[in-house]
Amino acid sequence: MRNAIITGAGRGIGHHVALHLAAEPMRLVLVARSLDELRATASGVEARGGEAHCVTADLADPAQLEAAASQALELLEGRVDVLINNAGIFDMRPLDGLERTFWDRMLAINLTAPTFLTKACLPGLRASAAAGGSPALVNVSSIAGEQGFPDNSAYCASKYGLRGLSDALRVELEPEGIVVRTVYPGGTDTSIFDDVAGDWDRSTMARPEDVAALIASAIEPDAPDDLHMPA
Repeated sequence: MRNAIITGAGRGIGHHVALHLAAEPMRLVLVARSLDELRATASGVEARGGEAHCVTADLADPAQLEAAASQALELLEGRVDVLINNAGIFDMRPLDGLERTFWDRMLAINLTAPTFLTKACLPGLRASAAAGGSPALVNVSSIAGEQGFPDNSAYCASKYGLRGLSDALRVELEPEGIVVRTVYPGGTDTSIFDDVAGDWDRSTMARPEDVAALIASAIEPDAPDDLHMPA
């Protein structure tokens, strides 16, 4: 049974990634802020034959991030075969309305947290490689990590940054047997849009379960480095 950590696993894409991976089966550590949402995901995982553990944390808080990583490594007995940095936030501001607190929170969740969670989990990924596994780090970026959109300077900066993080870590970690993959979803119909101003036609967006299947495919040995939704 492989071990995996999934952030943002309480709802949306992360919830569906957990359900998808449960079929393998896998031992999953689910990380998010809401314990109730995590328990609902864990119940779905267990119903599909997987094993799930819930770890609550606000990943923007360095102390909570370090504590979550330590707890996850303990639950997984020090071996991490898959780390999926999925947690993210989205909102929009024009540059002339961009507050520093908005910018700081966007980068804290979308870029800084994946960076330092990966660092904290690196001993577990290395343990997997040493045991003959094929550990995979998957960062969930966005099409906003490849092209710019108006009123999205903070979000695009965070997702372009995550793309750069992946590209750098791919060069750094692959010699150790750790593969690094980046997934670039488009707009996806999840609750992330519930509180974002705008006229969103969510019927045209991708389904979270389809994006989750793409993310799950990124952990396979023959997966490409960069994954996009089919046209």
